[in-house]
Amino acid sequence: MSRFVCAGNAVLDIVVRPVDRFTFGTSCHVQDIELRLGGNGASTAFTLGRLGMPVRLLAPVGRDAFGEYLVNKLRSAPVNLDCLEYTAAPTATSAVLVHPSGERALLHRPGASAEGFAGEFEPARWFAGASHLHLGTPFAVPRLRPRTGELLRLAREAGLTTSVDTQWDSAGRWMADLAPCLPFTGLLFANADEARMLTGNGDPAAAAARFFELGVQEVVLKLGKEGCALFTRQGERRFPAYTVPVVDTTGAGDCFVGAFLAALGRGRPREEAARFANAVAALSIQQLGAVEGVLSWEETQRWMQARAG
Repeated sequence: MSRFVCAGNAVLDIVVRPVDRFTFGTSCHVQDIELRLGGNGASTAFTLGRLGMPVRLLAPVGRDAFGEYLVNKLRSAPVNLDCLEYTAAPTATSAVLVHPSGERALLHRPGASAEGFAGEFEPARWFAGASHLHLGTPFAVPRLRPRTGELLRLAREAGLTTSVDTQWDSAGRWMADLAPCLPFTGLLFANADEARMLTGNGDPAAAAARFFELGVQEVVLKLGKEGCALFTRQGERRFPAYTVPVVDTTGAGDCFVGAFLAALGRGRPREEAARFANAVAALSIQQLGAVEGVLSWEETQRWMQARAG
């Protein structure tokens, strides 16, 4: 069984639902305002832990009530938090406005994410006992993004396999910051929009081909309602999504990635990992918040079997 390290950010999400419109100077009554775990690194790590995989999180958090909430939630998965980086800045926080359709808009305060990873890397401590490094995104932690290639190189030199989830680049630098990662990336995750922005090509197969040219070994594209596509140098396979009612799509991609890696960590083939990841993403979007719908490995398998029957 693989042992994982997840690097990225940890965010306290304040989830508000439903919000179909918002006008300044008025009041808008809503059904739910809840605190939830968020952030690419934290959500993926939580999913891995919930699915029974040993996982350590590298992420910056503040010494405040929001950080305490995140720590307690992550420990419940469980996630190893020995390598959390505490900063003087407040914990990164997002106000997540969820539309009745399940789509969302975010108001984000970077907080600790803007201060973390300023010091020297500590591969001996961070990677101790691990077999795989997953980078939640090269873009969300400003002081990490120019050094993500170095982080992945160090992981490879330490004998770890690697994966990267691209996520959205709000700074608009895209391939300028991702490219140094790719020669050290075994498995690259992206959604269709991210792949288009990174490669300049809206065709998934063409985008995957460009990633291969830059050194990636395998590519998984998250295609929303269409499921996912797995690309290797031998070809492409598509795996359809489950049809379920949508409550909140926040964090579904992070849960997908955590589930895909968990299946690989258990020695399952790529095709099984893709189907399992689609199931975990489907469970995620039926609940409010990124990880509230994530079940255990056994519960997810039973849910899949019931859907198949």
